[in-house]
Amino acid sequence: MGNSMPVKRIAIFGSTGSIGKQALDVIASHPNRFVPEILTAQNNEDLLIMQALKFKPNIVVIGNEKKGHKVKQALATTDTKVFIGEQALEEVAAMDCYDMMLAAIVGFAGLKPTLQAVENGKAIALANKETLVVAGDYVMKKAVENKVPIIPVDSEHSAIFQCLIGETRNKIEKIILTASGGPFFGKKPNFLVNVKRDHALQHPNWDMGAKISVDSATLMNKGLEMIEAKWLFNLRPDQVQVVIHPQSILHSMVQFEDGGIKAQMGLPDMRLPIQYALAFPYRIANKFPRYDFKKPNVLSFEDPDIKTFRNLVLATQALHKGGNLPCVLNAANEIAVYAFLRNRIGFLDMTDMIEQAMEHVPYIEQPTLEEYFDSDAEARNFAASLIKL
Repeated sequence: MGNSMPVKRIAIFGSTGSIGKQALDVIASHPNRFVPEILTAQNNEDLLIMQALKFKPNIVVIGNEKKGHKVKQALATTDTKVFIGEQALEEVAAMDCYDMMLAAIVGFAGLKPTLQAVENGKAIALANKETLVVAGDYVMKKAVENKVPIIPVDSEHSAIFQCLIGETRNKIEKIILTASGGPFFGKKPNFLVNVKRDHALQHPNWDMGAKISVDSATLMNKGLEMIEAKWLFNLRPDQVQVVIHPQSILHSMVQFEDGGIKAQMGLPDMRLPIQYALAFPYRIANKFPRYDFKKPNVLSFEDPDIKTFRNLVLATQALHKGGNLPCVLNAANEIAVYAFLRNRIGFLDMTDMIEQAMEHVPYIEQPTLEEYFDSDAEARNFAASLIKL
């Protein structure tokens, strides 16, 4: 069955980030199954050039216009077409030369190209959770209208997606998202007040980019995943639960109305959910390390410490209230993480900034797409104004 899978042309939007690089590893291991048709980057022109020379895509896009000339020059003797600028991301997403978009651009910036691909009827392997956090109702409506499958790449949502295969007629009671707890699991505010950038980037289990590593350390990542899960799996807010699972072996669970629970397990390796999304509905062989039940190991679970990690509380509020509040939460968080990574604010200041932005930006119950963009801009400007110069 596995051998009958047709060759799939992949557009990697965000090919120089952590997910993009690991996706290219997967593609390199299966050259008879996947072709990297489009590669895009915002700032990392050197890595984009190296990737283009190695994988020979049809198209590359460099978002930062100042770096366009260098990319064009480096690829002048190749057949790869070079597009430059933010607008080019949307224009290329609207082209017909690919089968599936891997949406791996970090943050709000991934929304427009992903929406363009959905309008274009292209399957989406979704690694950019912010797309659904910001405008989940709009994106999922467009996906249904255009009959576009959205296959999650996040390990937790991939786990739920896998658990739901063959369960279409059965009612979900709740889903349980697992969180490692990040590098500061068990720590209290008196410790966190002194935390710096380098501490927050040292995740115990996963190899991730800087933004998602900080989000994991603050538990905002799990908060964003709760909101994403609501839209992906058409859930009520009260059907989404978070548990801390420090070993990151059990990636998430679905509890059905009979009380039965299905879980998906495996070593913490993002290549596995990436491969699953790219190859779906097939499972294909690989040489990734396997979990070994012979080794003595304890799998433990406990409630998150929401008194210390209040981002999870803020995200839960946004999940329940809906409207433009998740969009505001996400925008303020992106500015807060940006400031923290540049040592402009402290670790605990991030939560305060987000909370103030959620109180400041006017609430809209049923925003239009334009109002989502306006709310995003207003939240960013307000959060930025709180950073001490």
